[in-house]
Amino acid sequence: MGVRVGVVGAAGAVGGTLLAVLAERNFPADHLRLLATARSAGRRLRWQGEDLEIEATRPGSFEGLDICFLAVPGAQVSLELAPLAVAAGAVVIDKGSAFRLDPTVPLVVPEVNAAAVRPGPGIIASPNCTTIPLVLCLQPLRAAAGIRRVIVSTYQSASGAGQAGLEELRAGTEAVLAGRAATASIFPRPLAFNVIPQCDAFGEGGFTQEEWKLVRETRKILGEPALRLSATAARVPVFVAHSESVFVELESPLTAAEARAVLGAAPGVAVRDDPATGLYPTATDVAGSDQAHVGRIRQDLDDPCGLHLWIVGDNLRKGAATNAVQIAEEWLRR
Repeated sequence: MGVRVGVVGAAGAVGGTLLAVLAERNFPADHLRLLATARSAGRRLRWQGEDLEIEATRPGSFEGLDICFLAVPGAQVSLELAPLAVAAGAVVIDKGSAFRLDPTVPLVVPEVNAAAVRPGPGIIASPNCTTIPLVLCLQPLRAAAGIRRVIVSTYQSASGAGQAGLEELRAGTEAVLAGRAATASIFPRPLAFNVIPQCDAFGEGGFTQEEWKLVRETRKILGEPALRLSATAARVPVFVAHSESVFVELESPLTAAEARAVLGAAPGVAVRDDPATGLYPTATDVAGSDQAHVGRIRQDLDDPCGLHLWIVGDNLRKGAATNAVQIAEEWLRR
């Protein structure tokens, strides 16, 4: 039996990727309603051989839907729209940050905590695009050897700021190559040929909101509110895929070979690690993939319980759209 699906933010980078993933995974949608702002209303998108018109989102847009994906920037939009969709009888799968830390809302990576998905109408949150690949790798290591502490540095692509971020990087790159100065309105500094040690606004303790998301969401998903974890998030001039340099202090030692075996057996993880041949994941390798790719796996020089990893994931797919669709698939199973 098919289901009636709505996608809010269908005209954006994540929304467009979500539509592609729904088609690729043969999601059983017998009706698809595309929703966006009034600015995008009237545009047509092709899906499964049909030309579908984007509608302006309004209070009555959710009537009759079983599942509603929210792929919109800004928490305020989700806070306004999610209760309307739930009241209309839908389950809301929100890619934004509005509900992730709400103790009444499940925050789900299906390979890690699928049991948190509840049947019936309600809200289910999908984590941040750096949190997902991190927990996919931390969970099997925790099961094998326990975790004392994690330190993460992220190298995040322009698409993490949506379609506008991609356009700003393209325009800035063209400007610099033409001998002109790049400008910035989406990012705090021009991103072309640059690295910016700031994603989102600064907050408590001098950490950015993006860094706090990674810390708090990881703790919630793993069920370890006291997990020692700190992060530094940087924006890099890459179009798609986020990279992470991760140091994990384990409770008991794992050799690099043992860690490769543990990670290689984990769902949602692909090990690409052969120092002898220069095999490791990069953003251009990983773009278009739905796995967390991990390489540069090595024990710390001084601490046998220390493990270093290099993790790369497509932030538009598994980091956003694919994880949301997997949550919907899990919801249907339940």
